[in-house]
Amino acid sequence: MQEHEQQRHGPGGFNRRDFLKGSSAAVAATAIATAEQEALAQQQGKAPVQGPGKVDVTLTVNGKQHKLSVEPRTTLLDALRDQLNLTGCKDDFDTTSCSGSDTVIIDGKAVYASTRLAIEVQGQKIQTVESLRNGDKIDEILTGFVKHDAMQCGFCTPGFVMATRAFLNKKPKATLEEIQDGLGGNICRCGTYKGITACALEIAKGGA
Repeated sequence: MQEHEQQRHGPGGFNRRDFLKGSSAAVAATAIATAEQEALAQQQGKAPVQGPGKVDVTLTVNGKQHKLSVEPRTTLLDALRDQLNLTGCKDDFDTTSCSGSDTVIIDGKAVYASTRLAIEVQGQKIQTVESLRNGDKIDEILTGFVKHDAMQCGFCTPGFVMATRAFLNKKPKATLEEIQDGLGGNICRCGTYKGITACALEIAKGGA
């Protein structure tokens, strides 16, 4: 009797009926998942296709709207530099590294301009380093960088300035540790981190 039960249930008490039930459930789950994927694919298929030629876009940069004609593959960085002549954000992005020298602020967040396409940032508020000076009015980040000698070659400086501005907008009373962590996405190959963090910390404590 026990031998018959073992043959019917198999090792561990698992029988063929249990196996068939489990298989049926797996097939049903797969069918549901497949149907959902097909529905999503159909929905995505209705999205407008951009290109292959140039398309018209409207970018809101430093409080002004700009109508441009760009290829769908054009990055925000290229649009800013080549079409709007806003060359503060630098182009050092390659397949191996990015120092963050192309940092801009999009809807309040620090973003690498080389990682966004111009067509995908329409309707968003873009801010470049050029916006931090308006006539005689200069942002305290800029004056703080000068005061603390937070630059050498200057290539990475615009990106660090924008990253610092975005970070302090969110955490105006940040500590040194928070500043170091918050600016970790930018690299200075000249090693001016001490001056950069000193500038940010002084502003966080009450003014540059």
